[in-house]
Amino acid sequence: MTPPVLPDTMTAIAITSPGGPEVLQPVHLPVPRPGAGEVLIRLEAAGVNRPDVFQRLGLYPPPPGAPETPGLEGAGTVVALGAGVDGVGLGDRVTALLPGGGYAEYAVAPAANCLPVPPGLTMVEAAAMPETFFTVWTNVFDRGGLKAGESFLVHGGASGIGTTAVQMASALGAKVFTTVGGAAKIEPLKALGAHRVIDYETEDFVEVIKAETGKKGVDVILDMVGGDYVQRNLTCLAVDGRLVYIAFLKGPQVEINLMGLMLKRQTITGSTLRIRSVADKAAIAESLRETVWPLVTEGRIKPVIDTVFPLADAAGAHARMDDRGHLGKIVLTM
Repeated sequence: MTPPVLPDTMTAIAITSPGGPEVLQPVHLPVPRPGAGEVLIRLEAAGVNRPDVFQRLGLYPPPPGAPETPGLEGAGTVVALGAGVDGVGLGDRVTALLPGGGYAEYAVAPAANCLPVPPGLTMVEAAAMPETFFTVWTNVFDRGGLKAGESFLVHGGASGIGTTAVQMASALGAKVFTTVGGAAKIEPLKALGAHRVIDYETEDFVEVIKAETGKKGVDVILDMVGGDYVQRNLTCLAVDGRLVYIAFLKGPQVEINLMGLMLKRQTITGSTLRIRSVADKAAIAESLRETVWPLVTEGRIKPVIDTVFPLADAAGAHARMDDRGHLGKIVLTM
């Protein structure tokens, strides 16, 4: 295939200063060029994620060498190849985990961090997958070691991470519990595979988990709340249970009872994704390709899309995320 002629400039979204959604403004930037081992993707859609919000607020600067433009995932067509690229070709429809730069018409991604768009999915759905799928796999199944037949609790079940974790854990044979804010979100989460959905506005998740498990507790918990949830999580975690952290919306400084942790041989772990090496992310991609992509193709797992905004209205997309009323992923289209 002959490489297409590329424009010199593209529309992208800049963070003009730290602040609210209104600081996200369309600008014109040079179209990037792929380096060794990289591909250039003409994006059709890009996912919006909580780390993008933290970057907008000035709390999560890009790592060295990453684009200043926000956006950690996107889907589109490969239009240029860097030196030494193998396994990805011109014209391929891919969804990619990006180092940044997703809020734009074109973005560069490591070829090893690209996956084919599963049959039957739209580009909007495909763009909503990488950040949450990579995060859930490496934290719940790699670090948390969740296995078929075990029990699993994920907080924030209505989020992109939550809807992904509920479906993935359920499809792979775990008994799934999740927390949500508001009764309206209970039935949608049950439909995704949750055994019990706990409305934290009216119920205490610790007491519910104890009652549901005969006081045994759950085997794995994925939490992004932190703060006072840490000790509460440990209280409803089983013997040899694993507590995994990917964020701490209630704060990183906590006090816990180590005696309970020791007596029940519990493990606390956690990770971040963006700063990991291309090779680390490539290994996660390969696990997803082997284990999860067939489930997506079969329709047993599917991204949940809340709302779609045009690229120029990235501010509206962030306002939607800030109001915390969404269910599933928010996506930008180009």
